[in-house]
Amino acid sequence: MIESSVSNCPVPSEQQPLNEYEELKSSWLFRDCTLDWREYITKLTCIWGLSWPIAAAVAAVSFPPHKQIAHFLLCGSAGASLGLILILLRLYLGWSYVQHRLASPIIFYEESGWYDGQTWTKPQEVLTRDRLIVTYQIKPIIQRLQISFASLAVLFVAGTIVWHLV
Repeated sequence: MIESSVSNCPVPSEQQPLNEYEELKSSWLFRDCTLDWREYITKLTCIWGLSWPIAAAVAAVSFPPHKQIAHFLLCGSAGASLGLILILLRLYLGWSYVQHRLASPIIFYEESGWYDGQTWTKPQEVLTRDRLIVTYQIKPIIQRLQISFASLAVLFVAGTIVWHLV
């Protein structure tokens, strides 16, 4: 029964929320959010580590490592975290967009270009299916990203306290 509702869907295949979700879930950056916690943290740590050389170069200009090692390390760590924040923000915005499209009862789509937008009201069974995906698949990812942002905020506060103590 669901298949007949989806097959009657006027929304182009690449703009259907379920297909957008599947595409996002399989893309190289966004699939990292679906890993178990250990692998997820490892990926975030790698991203942070890859940001370190640039951040360290900038921090070294203001705080020479041979004179002010603590300030250099704190400044470099904070700078490297900015790259991580940008990646997390991109992940959050992508997953939030798909969450909104799946949870919405009305879908906006473009038939052939930006100038001919249409809307489609989802049948109840499609809406129920999509909202189940939101509840059991996407909300845990959004929560994981929110925990990541909160953890970074705590680390920034801790770094600020240490900065003032040093």
